[in-house]
Amino acid sequence: MTKKKGVKTLGQFIIEKQADFPFSKGELSRFLRDIGIASKIVHREVNKAGLVDILGNAGSTNVQGEEVKKLDIFANEQFISALSSGGECCAIASEENEDIILVDNAVSSNAKYVVALDPLDGSSNIDVNVSVGTIFSIYRRKSLSGAAMLEDFLQKGTEQVASGYVIYGSSTMLVYTTGKGVNGFTLDPSIGEFCLSHPDFKIPENGKTYSINEGYYVHFPDGVKKYIKHCQEEDAATNRPYSSRYIGSAVADIHRNLIKGGIFIYPTTSSNPKGKLRLVYECNPLAFIVEQAGGRATDGFKRLLEIQPESLHQRVPMFIGSSEMVKKAEDFMLEYSTQKV
Repeated sequence: MTKKKGVKTLGQFIIEKQADFPFSKGELSRFLRDIGIASKIVHREVNKAGLVDILGNAGSTNVQGEEVKKLDIFANEQFISALSSGGECCAIASEENEDIILVDNAVSSNAKYVVALDPLDGSSNIDVNVSVGTIFSIYRRKSLSGAAMLEDFLQKGTEQVASGYVIYGSSTMLVYTTGKGVNGFTLDPSIGEFCLSHPDFKIPENGKTYSINEGYYVHFPDGVKKYIKHCQEEDAATNRPYSSRYIGSAVADIHRNLIKGGIFIYPTTSSNPKGKLRLVYECNPLAFIVEQAGGRATDGFKRLLEIQPESLHQRVPMFIGSSEMVKKAEDFMLEYSTQKV
């Protein structure tokens, strides 16, 4: 008789994996617990967004000059609150705040970690019931004592101790890595727990899907234009043409490609000559996850995780997904486009 496998919750899984971090005394585990709690609250509000007055614009813009949605503000407040009260975080950087937020309380005075996050990626989709997500990145602080500093956040992506995302879609799922592979947990509303559903994620080396906003085609670098045409050409040997799938939420597009294989590209354009996505709290955490799953993440020329951040809200282009597809896109960039230094 086959023994039925039991359900493993996020909390149980984190405790089991604590041995992977001998330098830690459980802080990282509690950190992930706090993120799980905040994401459950955001999940609840996302699911009832059409029933309460939380849709639409808040009537302001964020530091990026982008129109802020009401749910952006709510998600930002929930994550800041959870991370501030947990005691493991001494500072937070958010897409919605120009400067870092210092956690000034007795519990967090000796905290070792800082967290950078995009509280609600793809929030323009929420009004039309399309998947949105949260992205987070955790670093050990570089400053030894006192208040955290900006330099604690301006670390290369290779220095991340953990990163992850939460996708709020047909189901709510938390995916994270600590540098020991990637695991996914689906929220079971009946028990209010994230349960292990996708152990040891591995992204296929190749895929049949490319994700890019082709509405900006004329503004793309020549290398990207050539790669798109390559994706559209018919070639039985390489299973082309590929399908074009663009959701408009980086978390949703990359999550699909993580499972099925594919490439997501957000290149430079004439209106965004340095790229659109932010290195510290969007590109680096997603790159860490995809690399840990066996994929590849670059700016079209060099590895994203090795770029030294110069500012908190620095933007970069991103080519991320199945390793062979990203390499092919890089080949076209190298041949037809000039690297922006």
